[in-house]
Amino acid sequence: MNMRAAPATLMPAIHPVSLRVNTYLINLDRAPLRRFRMERLLASVGLAFERVAAVDGAGLSLPHPGFDEAAYLSRHGRRPNPFEIGCYLSHVECARRFLASNAEFALILEDDLDFDDDLAELLDAALEHQARWDILRLSTVSSGKKHKVEPLTASRSLAIALTREKGSGAYLINRKAAGWIAGALLPMCLPYDLAFDLEFDEGLSACFVEPAPVSQRADPCSQIQAGLSAYRLGRRRPWSVLPYRTAAEVRRFARRLRRLAAWRVSG
Repeated sequence: MNMRAAPATLMPAIHPVSLRVNTYLINLDRAPLRRFRMERLLASVGLAFERVAAVDGAGLSLPHPGFDEAAYLSRHGRRPNPFEIGCYLSHVECARRFLASNAEFALILEDDLDFDDDLAELLDAALEHQARWDILRLSTVSSGKKHKVEPLTASRSLAIALTREKGSGAYLINRKAAGWIAGALLPMCLPYDLAFDLEFDEGLSACFVEPAPVSQRADPCSQIQAGLSAYRLGRRRPWSVLPYRTAAEVRRFARRLRRLAAWRVSG
């Protein structure tokens, strides 16, 4: 369902940034209250959006062409969680829709967010620095240190994180990043937020906004999180993923540190 033709009472004033950025809201058909809440939040900051019906894990069965179970077990150490797979495929669908459009950028949102009133203005400022990033992450559920590298507004800056950051609630991408998400990230081998935190393996540049303008609300009804305990493997299995995880952490730290150092030298 495309919300760009929303009634004037719902979307009274569209911010000019919507002319360059397609906003996609991921929302399950059976979660109308979340949709209505996000409609009003987006209206309050003047962002037009398109609702993307989330892939419902309750209806997925394995094997699935978009999911590599063997690679997932070797890299993540858990049994497949169908709700996690649905979340992953929903983000991929947003990237595909963006690539099929003529927009320059896409803002991809999950439906359990809160965001600050300056979100649209911040996006406008971020586009002035588009050469600095392919992925601009607006939220995180981790607390790792973000190293500020360049101001965006009076109160927010671009930043680089040297450690793994989980969460994919809100992020801005260009067409290059979308091509990676819709191409190289399939089939699924990791949860989505972990997979797209490996952008450096594709030669992509990611930044955070610090402080983050979007927060992901803790949701006790989240089916993904509620389902994880049922899909964990025994204690021995997580140890088998340590070589993969260690190598990923080393690559992340080295490549982002190199980028951080180069940025500060050039600045």
